[in-house]
Amino acid sequence: MSKNKGVNDLETAIHNTSEIGRLRRVLLHRPGQELENLMPEYMERLLFDDIPYLQEAQREHDAFADCLRQSGAEVVYLVDLVAASLTDDAVKQELVRQFLDEAEVREQRAREMLSELFLSLPNREMVSQMMAGVRKSQLRETDQARLKDYLAATAGDYPFVIDPMPNLYFTRDPFATIGRGVSIHKMHTKTRNRETLFAKFIFKYHPEYKSVPRWYDRGETTSLEGGDILILSPEVLAVGISQRTQEDSIDALADTVLTDSPTFKKILAFNIPKTRSFMHLDTVFTMVDRDKFTVHPNILNDITVYVMELDENRKMKIRQEEGRLEDILKEHLGLDKVTLLRCGEGDEIDAAREQWNDGSNTLAVAPGEVVVYARNYVTNRLLEEHGIKIHTIPSAELSRGRGGPRCMSMPLWREDL
Repeated sequence: MSKNKGVNDLETAIHNTSEIGRLRRVLLHRPGQELENLMPEYMERLLFDDIPYLQEAQREHDAFADCLRQSGAEVVYLVDLVAASLTDDAVKQELVRQFLDEAEVREQRAREMLSELFLSLPNREMVSQMMAGVRKSQLRETDQARLKDYLAATAGDYPFVIDPMPNLYFTRDPFATIGRGVSIHKMHTKTRNRETLFAKFIFKYHPEYKSVPRWYDRGETTSLEGGDILILSPEVLAVGISQRTQEDSIDALADTVLTDSPTFKKILAFNIPKTRSFMHLDTVFTMVDRDKFTVHPNILNDITVYVMELDENRKMKIRQEEGRLEDILKEHLGLDKVTLLRCGEGDEIDAAREQWNDGSNTLAVAPGEVVVYARNYVTNRLLEEHGIKIHTIPSAELSRGRGGPRCMSMPLWREDL
């Protein structure tokens, strides 16, 4: 029996049936102390290429949030949703216990001190502290500090007892809203997998979101990330087979979505290069209007797509297709014409530079209306020439994390087209 049997009749707080429907509610995370805990020696471990300047990153992120509000969207913040999910002391203690387990804090004295630190804080401050990570030096600041705690704070070279979570402002990846349900992910790297614990508590305990059906759960053994999931229509879902999303995960997602969703009939699994520059499908391919898409020029050669559907007996069938991206999109979306807008206008140098700063990673707030980084002016000019209304936001610091406006947002509610 389907594990979500009957959920299609429930009213939920999630509604997302396209990439371009008018955006009405969106989840963001304002960068915080976790960026101040980045160090040059450990950037690679934490998936960063550079260290953003926090105050400027926050100003840029506030401009992003204001832009979304001015376009008609309600902005909600991750820290607030998690805090509101801690509905009683037992739930708060459960989060602390699981958080310490997943942070691999095994030494009993350290667990006791960290539990004391977290549980002494109001909910919102506790969640922010979890996100920021904990420096060894903080362990000696509790009321129960002992001499060994002072020594432990200076032992070894690594300065943290719990790593910071600097990738949190890319809210697209830990979970994805699909139709009226959600997929909570198993992330590709240990560094980011703790992020999905916050999603678990939101969709388990938050009064508004606890009834949302799940298409995929973080307990799976292979990785799936939200940047690889694009909702092309109420019937067609695209998923990237990428550096960070594995085929077994797509099988599991397809089985649940196609079986339990009332609208989705087909999943297109795009096989893209497994490199950091092609990290997710949405770094090389996003939808900006009903028949217009931004693309990186390097995926314009023949691309392999696996079409996943249920047959008349509700059994999965898969067929392989190869061809031009525009032909594949026209066929499966029922369009007469598709326009592919090349990042950097297809110029080898401009495309490489603007792709590095996520020129293809746009966030649609309505059909033909998108948010983009101001720095990608070549691609932005091309969008405007093709009738796309653009809202530019500053990005000198935000872009250092290698993610654009789509990466930094998770739509919770879009209007249907």
